[in-house]
Order: sequence, then C-alpha cells, then structure tokens
Amino acid sequence: MKLKTKIKEYRAKNNLSQKELARRAGVRRETIGNLENGKYNPSLKLAFDIAKVFNITIEELFEYVDALEE
Repeated sequence: MKLKTKIKEYRAKNNLSQKELARRAGVRRETIGNLENGKYNPSLKLAFDIAKVFNITIEELFEYVDALEE
C-alpha cells in the first residue's frame, strides 16, 4: 500500500505556493515538496495541520492505495 496525496491539487485550488502552505502548516517548504512527490509520509499531526489549512478532512487529502492502482 502507498499513501497518495492531493496536496498539490488543493494548493492549486487555493492559489497557495509550497512556501505559503509550509508556513501555514509550520514546516519547511521542502517538506511539502517531498509530501507531494511521495518521498515522505506525514505524521498524524502534520496531516491534520495541512488538512486544517484547506478546511478539509485528512481522508480528503490522503488515501492509501494499492501499488498496482497507481
């Protein structure tokens, strides 16, 4: 199973740069980039913090998918 994220889509909908999302979530810009590229899985707190920026649930932002579904 792999964690799939929609951070990039929600950033685009909200006209947010990686830098601005990172500032609002309290992390470095590189962390947002790594999340978007699937190189990093967020802690539960970070997942909540990012979802809160977009006023959505964690489930709307992240989902686990079978590696074959990619």
